Amino acid sequence: MNGSSSRATQDNTRMPWDTPAPQFRYGDDDLSRSMEESLRISKEIDEQLLASKKALEKKKKSVQILLLGQSESGKSSVLKNFQLAFAPKQFETERPVWKVIVQLNLIVSLKLILDILSHEWEATDPEGKSPLTRELRRIRLGLSPLFFIEQNALQLISPGTQNYRDVCVRPGSDWKALIHERLRSPLENGRKNRRSQNPFNKEIDPTQVLVASKADILTLWNDPNVRERIVDEKYLPTESDIMRARIRTLGAEEHHFIIEKGLDVGSEVYITDVGGSRSQRPKWIPYFEDVQTILFLAPLTFDRALEEDPEVNRLEDSLLLWREICRNKILAKASLILFFNKTDVLRRTLAAGVKVKKFVPSYGDLPNEIAPVTKCESMCSFMIRRTDNTTI
Repeated sequence: MNGSSSRATQDNTRMPWDTPAPQFRYGDDDLSRSMEESLRISKEIDEQLLASKKALEKKKKSVQILLLGQSESGKSSVLKNFQLAFAPKQFETERPVWKVIVQLNLIVSLKLILDILSHEWEATDPEGKSPLTRELRRIRLGLSPLFFIEQNALQLISPGTQNYRDVCVRPGSDWKALIHERLRSPLENGRKNRRSQNPFNKEIDPTQVLVASKADILTLWNDPNVRERIVDEKYLPTESDIMRARIRTLGAEEHHFIIEKGLDVGSEVYITDVGGSRSQRPKWIPYFEDVQTILFLAPLTFDRALEEDPEVNRLEDSLLLWREICRNKILAKASLILFFNKTDVLRRTLAAGVKVKKFVPSYGDLPNEIAPVTKCESMCSFMIRRTDNTTI
């Protein structure tokens, strides 16, 4: 009996290793899916790294130009002119985008005029009884739909803009693509939900409202030979309109072109346009590495001061900035091109009777004319301090 009892005890006793493994439902499938997802993500990362490496190698073989100069020196205009000359097809595809910017500039100007008139008229007529004050209020009310569209456009290309006089685009915003995408279906959402949704909530194309407001606009801005065509329904900006369209670059923005005309058709060019204000200049340094060519713009506006510092003459600031660029050791192998810009402004300034020697004493008693000014050593040669790889 002892033997039987002993065997029974052994049969009923379970050791820890005798406990069967728990059965997890779908456990193997979950693990398999997790591994597949990890492999997929890893493969995508590898492909992205490979694509980035190829793009970097390709970019190194292309032409790389860095646009430098103080704020309002005309870098954006030079960029547009380059695109028009060497990549006209790409320039043409962007014409509808610049139409919005030109119209936005017009709306900003209208708001500025209204603000100035309101301040002057309401100061002399605080009770609002004057016919001029009543007319101003009527015009402001009639143009109010334009201001809704303006805010939509500003929030699209420059989120967070508070001051309508300072429209700027931030690096990486791809604002041209955003406008292109919105213009493809301008009022579809508004038409589908016309009863419940205001069509101005998402609209950024002011063409129809400008056409409807034509009379009020011309009342404020009575120059039909120039501005009337902008408030036409079929308006498309000319090359001159696009060159004059204003939108400020805040930070660095890279532009990629494929040459369509000239000697090197098919070659790729990367032009980086950086902000020129004093607060932005310390951020230029990272763009100096591996740059092949620097195009430095020096506007010949001898009688004007910097916007951010009214005590500093623009020509003097260009001189100091140019010297810093020439002395930078990182740019020892880069080709430097000095471009004297805004000769049209210089011509108008001289025609107005502004004396050069008042702002540039070393100019002396030389004729106050465009030819001697642009050739004078006092105006130009002091900028040319580097002769080994500087192109004028």
